[in-house]
Amino acid sequence: MTKRSVPTKQEVLSYLRDRRNWGRWGDKGAAGAMNLIDDAKRLAATRLVRKGRTVSLSRPFPVQASPGNPRPAHHYVTRGVREPDGGSAGDYYGVAFHGWATTHIDALSHVWDSEGMWDGKDPDDVITFSGSTYGSVDNWSDGILTRGVLLDVPRHRGKPYVTREEPVHGWELEDVAAAQGVEIAPGDAVMAYSGREAYVRDTGLWGPSPRPGLHASCLPFVRDNDISILGWDMMDIVPNEYDVPWTVHGAIFAYGVALLDNALLEPLAAACAEEGRYEFMVTINPLYVVGGTGSPVNPIAVF
Repeated sequence: MTKRSVPTKQEVLSYLRDRRNWGRWGDKGAAGAMNLIDDAKRLAATRLVRKGRTVSLSRPFPVQASPGNPRPAHHYVTRGVREPDGGSAGDYYGVAFHGWATTHIDALSHVWDSEGMWDGKDPDDVITFSGSTYGSVDNWSDGILTRGVLLDVPRHRGKPYVTREEPVHGWELEDVAAAQGVEIAPGDAVMAYSGREAYVRDTGLWGPSPRPGLHASCLPFVRDNDISILGWDMMDIVPNEYDVPWTVHGAIFAYGVALLDNALLEPLAAACAEEGRYEFMVTINPLYVVGGTGSPVNPIAVF
């Protein structure tokens, strides 16, 4: 039975250290929990497509500076002449995508703590100026296709959004899944919706800290359910009360789970409510960047 009390610091450290997936996938370890998505899992996901309805989970390319986007993306358009009477337009895109504005996927080389990186690697050995040599995003260059599940926390609570005073706990995610009639399965991409758009509309605030989101108590939910991807709009609550560098983000280096940061989940929540189901096929296609610590993405849910 899921523990229903706020964990101590020692319990949180135990979540990150005693239940690691290090070594679980042997010589395929660089791909982490994506190994849970096999051919059978992908085929099963395609059978969830019944209408062909698609929903993007990506925010617009964040070119406007704001407190939550201190390093805005670059988008420049150029024009050229093609004689005798033609022309062309081209683009330059540039983005430092890790942060709080760009929808992106975190590779397994993105974060670590004092115990090391994913699979026990030493960041001094793995991270170079030209990229990471283990757990990089190019391990997923064939694309990701799996079953997606949305957990709609605001709808379950009957409130518009999650607050710092009431973060999302792991047992609540279990309750939401049960109330929605969905069972989480190994290899799933779980989308934890916390109501970020409504929160911003109400408060006008979004940025690095302080911010609401998922509590460290969600780590056992991630591990126990053997998910491959955790997508979220608010991410983990910051600051945390444990004086540890990473709480739920620690699922990257402890469990080999990819994180889909800054997902746009409000339209997906509306679509799930309209369709009367909270499972769908989802595709996520990172850029093929050798050694990359992640990638901007445009995930697509298909009903």
